[in-house]
Amino acid sequence: MKILVIRFSSMGDIIYTTPVVRCLKKQIPGAEVHFLTKPAFKYIYDNNPYVDKLLLLKPTLSATIQEIKAENYDYIIDLHNNLRTTLIKLRTGIHSSTYKKQAVKKWLSLKFKLKLIPPVHLVDRYLKTVKFLGVINDNQPIDYYIKAEHQLSELLPASHQKGYIAFVIGATHFTKRMPNDKITSICRQLNRPVVLLGGNDVKSNGDIIATAIGPSVYNACGITSLDESVFLVSQAKSIIGFDTGLTHIAEAFNKPIVSIWGGTVPDLLGVQPYMVKDVLVTGIEISCRPCSKFGLEKCPLGHFKCMNDIVDDDIVNFSNK
Repeated sequence: MKILVIRFSSMGDIIYTTPVVRCLKKQIPGAEVHFLTKPAFKYIYDNNPYVDKLLLLKPTLSATIQEIKAENYDYIIDLHNNLRTTLIKLRTGIHSSTYKKQAVKKWLSLKFKLKLIPPVHLVDRYLKTVKFLGVINDNQPIDYYIKAEHQLSELLPASHQKGYIAFVIGATHFTKRMPNDKITSICRQLNRPVVLLGGNDVKSNGDIIATAIGPSVYNACGITSLDESVFLVSQAKSIIGFDTGLTHIAEAFNKPIVSIWGGTVPDLLGVQPYMVKDVLVTGIEISCRPCSKFGLEKCPLGHFKCMNDIVDDDIVNFSNK
């Protein structure tokens, strides 16, 4: 049996497809499993032993469809469910099963602050698409494979090499990130050195936090590559992070994780930490939250209480265990 699994974006959503691919490969005898995504997300499936071939979205949809037709798939598992995947299914005529986004319920939940979406993880929602093949959840974590050999001695100062907390301070949107002073306050109370992780977009934030605290905080934002950042997460004693890709990737290593939520909420997206033994999911209940599904560039009401009013104690106590 030859199966194509499709998910184009984003990082977190693709990370949560890995249990589906693994279960297909391991539970269907002789299955050949291919995965189609955007070139920007190729790294998520690099080195993954459960994917026989990785296809990348071409500049034109027609070229992608021609490649799909040439592979003679038995099934398409559509985990994206958008216009492009609909056209792919129509124009190839391949038997398919499609992830149900529950878009109307999500919109109503967001607009009217209703709880219409059952608290079912995205992985379990994805796995419903392969139930017809007899595939079931193996209850194992997500998969992520570090691409190269790295050494802590090459990435961190000596003061941090014997144990540290990784704090992922980056996130695509402002309303997913804690203000610098809140992060600084938390870091001051941690009993281990801290490594700040994120991209160039939060490097200056990391500099402000590290300068305010001193040498116990090392700012790796914008310095380490993604693969190096994942390695640092995998070696950390524990992780603190927001609703962002690197925090989700950290789940592959089953380390204690504090998952902090501001303007977005995990139940709506179904992306709370998956199959991690030791987890703290934190966020405050206020009438204006969630203000968006994926995050905004500023707080719509200006007060940003969903992050500013989070109490440090639970985060600190969990991380200091």
